[in-house]
Amino acid sequence: MAKVLVAEDNLDFLEQIVGWLKSEGYTVESVTTGTSALERLKFYEYDVVILDWNMPGMTGLEICTEFRENGGITPILMLTGRDTTRDKTQGLDAGADDYLTKPFDLLELSARLRSLQRRPKLVQGAVLRAGALELNTVAREATINSAQRIVLLPLEYALLEFLMRHPNEVFSHTVLVDRVWKSESNSTAEAVRTCVMSLRKKIAVDGVPSIIKTVHGLGYKLEEPVVR
Repeated sequence: MAKVLVAEDNLDFLEQIVGWLKSEGYTVESVTTGTSALERLKFYEYDVVILDWNMPGMTGLEICTEFRENGGITPILMLTGRDTTRDKTQGLDAGADDYLTKPFDLLELSARLRSLQRRPKLVQGAVLRAGALELNTVAREATINSAQRIVLLPLEYALLEFLMRHPNEVFSHTVLVDRVWKSESNSTAEAVRTCVMSLRKKIAVDGVPSIIKTVHGLGYKLEEPVVR
């Protein structure tokens, strides 16, 4: 079973997470400070890392940034009590692959960890790729064939990054609203459809089917192109 590093300074919460993961069969190591977490990441390998946003020593954001800048590609799940779109995108920009907003169900934690472990290595890190499309999450720029720059609205960028970080997974409009849209915005099914349609047009490549697919009755997914 996978080896997990959990960094969380709330001892009661940490004990709960560690106990749950061990019952799920994971090999678990835990630390309570950000500096200890980064030190472990420098010298040991893990299959996935769970980082709390606020910790003594270093924040989860600082750990993510330094770990990625030094070439670390281990999937990172961020735990946070922050739930605004700005905070979420800040965590993803720092190098986190996914996040969970506290409080959360431990069953969802397990599901997120399984998803991260299934994810191809190419979607981990600063540059995400899907066929001819590249998304630089540091510069927040999208390009086709590394040359043609695509101008995206903030919401289009957030949706594209989310889908590229979760290739081949289907998301309903309700889930997309929760994960991408601001809670105070016009977050309806029609708003999601409109954003998807606009995004498809902007990232379209002549003669190539769109990588953003509609799964009728279920939602949307980014389908990775088949390499021939």
